[in-house]
Amino acid sequence: MRILILLVMACWSFTNRAAAALRPPGVPTVRKHLVYLRDKANTPYSLSAPQRFLTARALERRTRQGIALQPRDLPVDPVYVEQVQSVSGAKVWYTSRWFNAVVVECDSATLAVVQALPCVRSARTLNRSGVGVVVSPVGEGSAPTVARPAGTRADYGRAYAQTHQIGADVMHDAGFRGEGMQIAVFDGGFPGVNTGAVFASLYQENRLASVYNFVGRDQNVYQYDNHGTLVLSTMAGNQPGVFIGTAPQATYHLFVTEDVASEQPVEEVNWLIAAERADSLGIDIINSSLGYNTFDAPSVDYTYAELDGRTALSTRAATVAARVGMLVVSSAGNEGNNRWRYLTAPADADSILTVGAVDSLGARANFSSIGPTADNRLKPNVSAMGRQAAFVYPSGAIGRGNGTSFSSPITAGLAAGFWQAHPTLTAQQVIEYLQRSASQATTPDTLLGYGIPNFGRAQQAVAGIPLPTAPTVGVGNRVQLYPNPVPAGTAACTLQLPAELRSQPLEVRLYDVRGALVTTLLLPASNAAIVQLPTTALRPGVYSCRLGRSGGPPYTLRLIRL
Repeated sequence: MRILILLVMACWSFTNRAAAALRPPGVPTVRKHLVYLRDKANTPYSLSAPQRFLTARALERRTRQGIALQPRDLPVDPVYVEQVQSVSGAKVWYTSRWFNAVVVECDSATLAVVQALPCVRSARTLNRSGVGVVVSPVGEGSAPTVARPAGTRADYGRAYAQTHQIGADVMHDAGFRGEGMQIAVFDGGFPGVNTGAVFASLYQENRLASVYNFVGRDQNVYQYDNHGTLVLSTMAGNQPGVFIGTAPQATYHLFVTEDVASEQPVEEVNWLIAAERADSLGIDIINSSLGYNTFDAPSVDYTYAELDGRTALSTRAATVAARVGMLVVSSAGNEGNNRWRYLTAPADADSILTVGAVDSLGARANFSSIGPTADNRLKPNVSAMGRQAAFVYPSGAIGRGNGTSFSSPITAGLAAGFWQAHPTLTAQQVIEYLQRSASQATTPDTLLGYGIPNFGRAQQAVAGIPLPTAPTVGVGNRVQLYPNPVPAGTAACTLQLPAELRSQPLEVRLYDVRGALVTTLLLPASNAAIVQLPTTALRPGVYSCRLGRSGGPPYTLRLIRL
């Protein structure tokens, strides 16, 4: 993960060199290795009894999406694990169901013994550096906040622009704030989450379901780098009048997978193990504001050719996570204005939602990584605000910053509310509808993908209502609806008709965000260019205004009632 930790890295480099200098001569270096096992032929687990290794929520997620259990879901054979563990000097850290592997810590001589076991197929070294940085944990505690529904611009504070741009404020007004959805956040640390007022409702409402540090194998997550705190705030922030994120009522799991002291492939395996944990818990969405393309020497960097959706460890893990029904939302990367330019793993994974970055006006941020993947698939999928995005520091101060690290969780929160509104959809259908709702859905490219998604337009797509080609007022600049958004208290808005629509009767239908018909208005044939459309009875929200006429296709516009 490339984030601004230059001072920490400098300290780590000095510490690591010092540790190497103090190591007694002849003492072997202990590293972590991914050891692949040969099979699961004699595993005591069975696909007919999945409750032994998957929770009821995980099984329900699969059933709802029509996903059958596969041999990859079975845990590794415990006899094989015991054989590896029995090798003197070998310490098993984790097991991987999906890769049928174990993470083993040992020196090279011990690894050779492990590789000679009949149950072992191959092995790969995951880290080639020594010690990391020890950071003192942050004290625990919480602070009160006032819970009330979102609604006004003032409620969102500085988060308004990024929330409004994708229609998440409208989504909240429609009653979808992520309730019942579970989101796992993979990152490098979450200091201040247990003390900040903006996160207090997570604890007060029991919506922080689990935490785990996969780097240290413990529960210490409220420390290390603050990147995870910033990322989490864009979704989970819930302090009306100060800051509201895109999924303020979702349930969260905080997983530390990133070791900020170094950049090594072992972090991708932490990602894999965390994803398997998320799967077994029945989590709906994973947000990963992490990216891998270069590593600390002597570990070997990825090449662009390897960003093919099948090579990088984290990419392979993300692909399986998508196959088991989770919606994986990944930042595209921040390499757009340097020599690399392209995506970073796992953003190249198939069937996940990769997110690029734009500014508040919808213009692409020059740092946002571009596609396509090495095998020529379109990436990113969509884009959201990542330039001067707002977030909350561990201290509670509101800040702004740049990065697809922020556009990804902002979009993940949108996906959570949209999926909450349509729980029968599959994860892949959620991606499809968000893409169809986006600003350049008919002309996607490798810079912004399908463009900026929008909740109201996604709702219309689910309802089968034809969409205009872009989220702008009017169709081809011929039909105009104004003021739009319609201010509160406004009795009517103005519908301006081109000449071709003035000499025939028209039927105007208004649909709400769920696709339900709200009202029908019949307009007789007239030469009038201006028609008043009553709005007094409309509740705040987004509506589809459909103009039907005889002998021609209907016109569809978007109407927002404040």
